[in-house]
Amino acid sequence: MEIKWLGHSSFLIKDSNGRTILTDPFDDSIGYSTFSGDVDIVTISHHHFDHDYTKEISSKDAKVIDKVGNFYICDIAIQGIPSYHDEVKGAKRGENTIYLFQVDGYKLCHLGDLGYVPSIEELKDIGNVDILLIPVGGHYTIDGKEALQITKLIKNHIIIPMHYKTPSLTFPLDGLENFLKHMKNAHKINSNSITISGDLNDLENHVVILDYE
Repeated sequence: MEIKWLGHSSFLIKDSNGRTILTDPFDDSIGYSTFSGDVDIVTISHHHFDHDYTKEISSKDAKVIDKVGNFYICDIAIQGIPSYHDEVKGAKRGENTIYLFQVDGYKLCHLGDLGYVPSIEELKDIGNVDILLIPVGGHYTIDGKEALQITKLIKNHIIIPMHYKTPSLTFPLDGLENFLKHMKNAHKINSNSITISGDLNDLENHVVILDYE
């Protein structure tokens, strides 16, 4: 399985059979290059301009998922779990959908624009995951300290931070520093993609920092 970070909360996930999932595509106002091309599945955590831009997706039969529920598309199981974009049950910024994916035998979790630290009871719906895609930039989502709390509540093998300030991003978020100062095991790779294979059981909360396109 290949995971490619496109910037912000957008990833292109490709399984061993070449089937592709695009998460939270953004428009051209935020500073990164927009995605264009064919995909099989698009997931949208919430309908804000920096998470739901699909106009340049060329495949007419791409399945767009933007709600809570259980889905099975292209032999890939996907679960949408309800949550909130803020700490006051959506009163400020509305609802957010967390997505779980089963890809090539791995369990991925994309937290979307999660804006609070869920209770242990809420996190039971997520369970343990192999790869956690987590926002860390604060302001509109959880910040680095809150992200750390969540990584302690969910057992993860690999953590990939997202939704944080980079030189390309046009609006204010915190950078990676507030998150990384709490994490002991972080590794930056000079690529925007990582290939996942083999057994991950020897890894625990291993942070992988990806470049972006």
